[in-house]
Amino acid sequence: MKIKIFDSELKVMEVLWEKGETTAGQIVRILKEQTGWNPNTTYTVIKKLIGKNAIERVEPGFNCRALVAKKEVRQYEAEELMGKLFNNSAEVFLSAFLSGKELSVEEINRLKLLVENLK
Repeated sequence: MKIKIFDSELKVMEVLWEKGETTAGQIVRILKEQTGWNPNTTYTVIKKLIGKNAIERVEPGFNCRALVAKKEVRQYEAEELMGKLFNNSAEVFLSAFLSGKELSVEEINRLKLLVENLK
């Protein structure tokens, strides 16, 4: 499922990805502690995510459950960024991303393995 998740929405999604099915009240408490959001802000973001079919509300108890996996959101965002700034070129994207980074031997080996598995 391709879906745009905004930064504020991502905060709610992160709670659900970490905790699993969680009541809206628990999400409110967690985000109040993490971000200082008031309950109305959190409930508004939850409502938007329900409207996008990113989460579902399960009764009783206003339980929320993620319908979109973190991996799907990462993939979508990476594709959007690559298209927007790098003309859909994975090579240019990776070159820009890795330039100036100091990678460990283990990280380099894992990246080589990823590229080899693409063949």
